[in-house]
Amino acid sequence: MPGDEDPAIVLLSGGLDSMVAAGIAREMGFAVHALTIDYGQRHRRELQSAKAVAAMVSAAQHVIMPLDLRQFGGSALTADIDVPKDGVGADIPVTYVPARNLVFLALTVAFAEASGAHDIFIGVNALDYSGYPDCRPEFIASFAETARLGTRDGVSGRPFRIHAPLQMMTKADIAREADRLGLDPAASWSCYDPVGERACGTCDSCRLRQKGFAEAGLLDGTIYAG
Repeated sequence: MPGDEDPAIVLLSGGLDSMVAAGIAREMGFAVHALTIDYGQRHRRELQSAKAVAAMVSAAQHVIMPLDLRQFGGSALTADIDVPKDGVGADIPVTYVPARNLVFLALTVAFAEASGAHDIFIGVNALDYSGYPDCRPEFIASFAETARLGTRDGVSGRPFRIHAPLQMMTKADIAREADRLGLDPAASWSCYDPVGERACGTCDSCRLRQKGFAEAGLLDGTIYAG
């Protein structure tokens, strides 16, 4: 078990999953050092939530790093492409941001190595999700090996432990975990296509969130449009 001051880097988007991952890191006794990437996402409201969540888990540090992925585009979250509202399908949706978690985890490892941390938390989920390839267990395992091979600490026998505690949870499980940890779900943000300060309620992320809280029998607190 970590000591009270052992740091862990938490990739904190401001969404429900990353909030719960941060809460778990805190519960395990780590000092949470949060990294949020401002990648030009259309749902910029989540950056506000990331700040609220960092405060909620008493983060020792919260770094918000600008990385404008609008320069590449290729996603409904970073380009002028409509966010799908027809429900979760079988194919990888246009809300997939090319190599996002690959890029973000690389930055997280760099932050960890610079900070002397060897534990990294990411809230990826491979059950109730939109089919993104960079949320799968095999990707996380492969990336951990890449980090071991490509860093000073890794080749010196001090590899990074990448924790994905929500990997095999349903959204209902994650909602229950937020409740168990005493986290306010309304502080997090999931919607990809907000209507002012309200969530759209019809994008894939909203649908999955609503389904999870309904199955868990818990109140969410998110305000939806319409």
